[in-house]
Amino acid sequence: MREEEIEKLRGVVRDCVSKHLYSSAIFFADKVAAFTSDPADIYMQAQALFLGRHYRRAFHLLNASKIVLSDLRFRYLAAKCLEELKEWDQCLSMLGEAKVDDDGNVSDTKDSNVMYLDKDCEDREINISSAICFLRGKAYEALENRTQARLWYKAAIKADPLCYEALECLIENHMLTCEEEANLISSLQFGSEDGWLLSFYSCLIKKYDKEDVVEAKFRDLENESCKSDQSDPSFLRTLKSNTDLLACKAEYYHQCGEYQKCFDLTYVLLEKDLFHLKSTLVHLAAAVELGHSNELYLMACNLVKDYPQMALSWFAVGCYYYCIKKYDQSRRYFSKATSLDGTFPPAWIGYGNAYAAQEEGDQAMSAYRTAARLFPGCHLPTLYIGMECMRTHSYKLAEQFFMQAKSTCPSDPLVYNELGVVAYHMKEYKKAVWWFEKTLALIPTALSEMWESTVVNLAHAYRKLKMYREAISFYEKALALSTRSVSTYAGLAYTYHLQDDFTTAIAYYHKALWLKSDDQFCTEMLSWALIDEGREGVDPSLEFR
Repeated sequence: MREEEIEKLRGVVRDCVSKHLYSSAIFFADKVAAFTSDPADIYMQAQALFLGRHYRRAFHLLNASKIVLSDLRFRYLAAKCLEELKEWDQCLSMLGEAKVDDDGNVSDTKDSNVMYLDKDCEDREINISSAICFLRGKAYEALENRTQARLWYKAAIKADPLCYEALECLIENHMLTCEEEANLISSLQFGSEDGWLLSFYSCLIKKYDKEDVVEAKFRDLENESCKSDQSDPSFLRTLKSNTDLLACKAEYYHQCGEYQKCFDLTYVLLEKDLFHLKSTLVHLAAAVELGHSNELYLMACNLVKDYPQMALSWFAVGCYYYCIKKYDQSRRYFSKATSLDGTFPPAWIGYGNAYAAQEEGDQAMSAYRTAARLFPGCHLPTLYIGMECMRTHSYKLAEQFFMQAKSTCPSDPLVYNELGVVAYHMKEYKKAVWWFEKTLALIPTALSEMWESTVVNLAHAYRKLKMYREAISFYEKALALSTRSVSTYAGLAYTYHLQDDFTTAIAYYHKALWLKSDDQFCTEMLSWALIDEGREGVDPSLEFR
């Protein structure tokens, strides 16, 4: 057969692959390889077999070739076959020996003979070494060696910043702390045309900066444009309505406690792209916070119907039952989500929270400890362990866990709030004031109702220190955030009572009792305030002796 005819057959194979006609691709690729015995055609045949899910046959074909160990593409595809076959040790063996340091730098590799067979003539390709590092990371993660997996994922993204999957694994599986994520992004070597990608990656990582800093990052990306019609310079396309970017923004709103804003954005996103899973997860979280049980029910039904084998689907069912306070059922479905995907962080957190809601501390702690072990870059499991310790009055132990959470994520105001609460319980009021003020300083947006309890706690701490003017000031700030808090009115009344301003104290005791008529503290203190006010108006010389 002439070379021109063979080249036409190669074109047929490529066309069959593009049209997903894999059996046809395998048939013709086999004939081309038989005619030529060219390594590039053998590789094309193996690719067709791989895409047709004939993994064992593809691996046998690659392994039988003489250049499988000397050519990285052959070796990588053979290792991909072993990945699909779940033969992880053999997969690592096929990829060869290499070492990686803590910064993700690879050394002692013998992959010096690199050939690129059957290239698609693309202007840019992801470095094959990056793909190999990523596959090593996946193999180590499957073998539950998460330390090595983290290092190889870092190596993959450092070898080529275009290897987004490696960064996704590091972020979604919470393998890095906030500081480590920021350092990794800053260490990547981007091309001059990839400035937008650096900005996008910086929006993907944990966002605990001030609101103006984060919003500036989003604005830079939204203004990134591309001329899609060269004849019309005013016709520009931007990333402003990009689903991934808007999902990042929604995640940021949720993190800031702006749940309604987050829910509204994800609602619009899911109307545009119903199966965008990152938006779905954030939408579920916002719906739980807002108590939208109907929305959770509909989402759970659709997800279970479309993705019955996905952990997210059963997590959604768990969220619905958690929202309607049926914690036994919610635990069952959170557990099912963890059994489908043991590396799905929200399911472990939800599983622990469902136990904690029923004050089953031992089981909750067990779930949180598992989450802390699996996701070392996530501070929430450690934070929740501290909360459980505080619930059982183990304040010193709780403080240790809160400090551990702080070291993992030093920018989350919620951690500082809990440190303030535990200091208050230990009667260390000056320390409590310092932690609460630090909390308010770290809140990235304007104060919202979410942080009302922190303001009240700060006022309580000032009152304990007999700094009544400051206490009253923060109680009034708390009332500006929420007028439905019994604790705020009671604290304000008691502070005025301590200053012997009985009339004002009585007014605030009445307001507290209007919100909760059976409040024992306010009922008792109101009686004392009325007695004290009566005594104040009586001439001491007329008192009975």
